[in-house]
Amino acid sequence: MTDPDATDGEDPTDPQDAIDATAGRTDRDPRVYERSAGDEQEGIPFIGAGPGDPKLLTVAGRELVEAADLVVHAGSLVNSELLEEYCADAETVSSIGKDLEELIPLMRDAYEAGENVVRLHSGDPAIYGAALEQMDALEHESVPTYFVPGVTAAFAASATLRTQLTLNEVSNHVAFTRPQGKTLDADEDHISEFVEMGDVTTCIYLGTHAVAETMDRLLEQGHDPETPVAVVYHASWPDEDVIEGTIGTIGDRVTEAGYRASALVIIGEAVAGDGYERSYLYDGWANRGSESETEADD
Repeated sequence: MTDPDATDGEDPTDPQDAIDATAGRTDRDPRVYERSAGDEQEGIPFIGAGPGDPKLLTVAGRELVEAADLVVHAGSLVNSELLEEYCADAETVSSIGKDLEELIPLMRDAYEAGENVVRLHSGDPAIYGAALEQMDALEHESVPTYFVPGVTAAFAASATLRTQLTLNEVSNHVAFTRPQGKTLDADEDHISEFVEMGDVTTCIYLGTHAVAETMDRLLEQGHDPETPVAVVYHASWPDEDVIEGTIGTIGDRVTEAGYRASALVIIGEAVAGDGYERSYLYDGWANRGSESETEADD
């Protein structure tokens, strides 16, 4: 992904040009086959800070932020306690309100000056993180980058709810999605389709402001108003709050609570954590084949 024609000292390439240059790319970056998640690599790591609680930052992420000279972070989406505890010796810069034309030179120049630079996203950067466009722009400037995974909000929310997102005979699939809005057109919103499948746990990101509207659409489209829904605000943060209800009731409850952002919405029977069947894994089924042939079940 690194552009060999990039020249040090020149003005940065337009980030959109770097993104456009990836279109039609057919050859896999050789690093795919040489490195794996968890390996410390050359370049700027794009780290998932986790859902909120500093303890949910991975070991790999913690080691990298503690050694950083510059931490560019996702503003209030990253718990300030994490920054205070692990980044006390680093310069910290919020990315909120900055566009790529500001962020890319900032990180590039610091890296080229020999600083340890870290880009800290909330949750896991692979889920609605807008990380790849930054990484491609940096790679176009001959600055190597890599991912360090984190704990996404859906996993923290399911832990809070003391349930699984998949449950035998209840939910076989998980959908990570977002509602229609500025980023997603109405015909690209598939929440209704996921809910209609029945055995899908639908996890809605970036949709706190539209919970009531989303539930109204589901009701208009004929979905069962008694389908369980849970909304976990600030999962794993000190002010975490859980609002439970159904497709028919959750909209009013979230509106009454006044939350407009930073909540994870989960729709489906797995929300309640009941009605599931015993898995095959612990009833002797796993012992019928060789160890190499068995797989974990729900």
